[in-house]
Amino acid sequence: MFISEAEVEVRYAETDAMQVVYHGQYVVWFEIGRTRLIKDLGFDYAEMEKAGFVSPVVDIHISYKQPFRYGETAKVRTWIESHSGIRTTYGYEIVNKEGDICVTGESVHTVVKTETFRPVKFKKEFPEWHSVYEKEKKPV
Repeated sequence: MFISEAEVEVRYAETDAMQVVYHGQYVVWFEIGRTRLIKDLGFDYAEMEKAGFVSPVVDIHISYKQPFRYGETAKVRTWIESHSGIRTTYGYEIVNKEGDICVTGESVHTVVKTETFRPVKFKKEFPEWHSVYEKEKKPV
């Protein structure tokens, strides 16, 4: 199982009135991690879009353990939790500089044709990508 890592420096604009990272910001950090994972595996989401496909989120779960504050650095760890050839579940851990897990989560995605927003078989439309996901997903 391959785990990608991306660092995020907490910006002041990401904090709320309590001076901690606003809870919704972690979804953006998940996207940073997912994009890094896709690049690390040799693919490019922008190329998927140019080919007429997008991969919307169909479900997302986040669990908050510890807050981040302005000036800290977060490390987003991302992996393929599961992959069916139609849906992909990405797993996430966001850790602080001490290595403490502060946020965990999962997002579920499918691939759809941009014009119709109808789901397609990832395995059929992106066979190389599918093959790598099968190889690198979390063992059952």
